[in-house]
Amino acid sequence: MLRQGSGPPLVLLHGVLGAEGMWRRVIPLLSPHHDTIAFTALGHRGGRSPAERPTRIAHVVDDAERFLDELRLEKAHLAGNSMGGWVALELARRGRALSVCGLSPAGCWPPLVGGEARPAAMKLGRAVRDTRMGRRVLPLLAPFSRFRRWALRVTAAHGHRVSARDLVELADDLLGCAISRDLLASNEHLEPIDPLPCPITLAWSARDRIFPPAINGEIARKLMPGARFVVLDDVGHVPMIDDPALVARTILETTRVAR
Repeated sequence: MLRQGSGPPLVLLHGVLGAEGMWRRVIPLLSPHHDTIAFTALGHRGGRSPAERPTRIAHVVDDAERFLDELRLEKAHLAGNSMGGWVALELARRGRALSVCGLSPAGCWPPLVGGEARPAAMKLGRAVRDTRMGRRVLPLLAPFSRFRRWALRVTAAHGHRVSARDLVELADDLLGCAISRDLLASNEHLEPIDPLPCPITLAWSARDRIFPPAINGEIARKLMPGARFVVLDDVGHVPMIDDPALVARTILETTRVAR
């Protein structure tokens, strides 16, 4: 768990295949305003092991709610990216959120028909395979900025902005996710949230190659018609990689409305 700062509690939730370290460059920007907490989700590297397989998003939400209980937080401001955004929205549905900032939240798609696969799941599945094949030589290639940009091309617009050390950590987080196949194959989807249980911001990355704003962003707006919708310029699906300051400002705009 990463924790820094003081003030109203703010819990940060990472995306699928990630870990709490994804928020490392954002936390110092939030900590002057909030008791800022990031933890690793169920089944991910450093998180708790799942008790049930296949693991579903509902189990990840249950684990996050247990985390809030352990911290004795009846409610907290929540911010999440991708899967973490979906988890934050489900926690809000359960009455555990003071506000939610969803950064390209997952779940905003129509139900699967038959045995088809989601384009996002296919892209992430390929990323897992490529990372597994290239992990041995990654420390040799990671110091080169062009390689970092290429390696993170699916999730970031400016992958070169991460350090070589951080790229290796991201790769190990990805390979250390024990439930990646379960979640990527799941047919679950976000149900409508209307009326809103708290202030909600849907912040979509303009250069999102996993959940394009013109497709998944529009579905999200229909699922949560009362939410504030903003587009984050020049960032990819994981905006914390591209522009931590923009991410922090967007989250603080949401928490200020609730306060």
